[in-house]
Amino acid sequence: RPGAKRLPKAIVVGVKKGGTRAVLEFIRVHPDVRALGTEPHFFDRNYDRGLEWYRSLMPRTLDSQITVEKTPSYFVTKEAPRRIFNMSRDTKLIVVVRNPVTRAISDYTQTLSKKPDIPTFEVLSFRNRSLGLVDTSWNAIRIGMYAVHLESWLQYFPLSQIHFVSGEKLITDPAGEMGKVQDFLGVKRVITDKHFYFNKTKGFPCLKKSESSGLPRCLGKSKGRTHVQIDPEVIEQLRDFYRPYNIKFYETVGQDFRWE
Repeated sequence: RPGAKRLPKAIVVGVKKGGTRAVLEFIRVHPDVRALGTEPHFFDRNYDRGLEWYRSLMPRTLDSQITVEKTPSYFVTKEAPRRIFNMSRDTKLIVVVRNPVTRAISDYTQTLSKKPDIPTFEVLSFRNRSLGLVDTSWNAIRIGMYAVHLESWLQYFPLSQIHFVSGEKLITDPAGEMGKVQDFLGVKRVITDKHFYFNKTKGFPCLKKSESSGLPRCLGKSKGRTHVQIDPEVIEQLRDFYRPYNIKFYETVGQDFRWE
């Protein structure tokens, strides 16, 4: 049996509907990276099962390989930074971020596909629409307040250990974004333009060859859903709401994601 099961050296900790599945599928093409295909939810839901349980889920690796897992809900879990720090203070963290307004609509669209009876996006977004009071307790809104969540991580990890991927650039320039991810992980840049082609039907870049089968690989049917149409005025109110959080986030991480 090749190698041993090791605790992850890097974790994709967020964010939901940001592009985390794409990052995982793209990075696992790398020969020096082994990734867990499912989300273990260890640091949020299964922590009481213990580190050995967590380790048992991991793929076997050689000394030269890095183990990676992704669970996007970690980013908004209060205890996750401390728990990951307690596993290893050297853990590298990857956060895939996306315009918080489109992220919220994508999140809502996903929920709607599972629960067709939920209230409209507009109703859920506001405590008081005419006053423009946004309901920050609704998860779809709360997740996009990146600057707020980041504070918890910075109490345990330096910015140098957190890498932010632009969900937008992941679509328009996958090779460029994945180049930076490979640099961050300290692996050779082997995933390049040659690995991607743009699928016009999906509106997404796809891999020419996957890790396992060597066949072309696009993300599954649940990815790239057509978003619900939202009243432009609601979009405007949400853009206004997120603006200060976005600016704070840009300033903190020293990176402008151009969501304004």
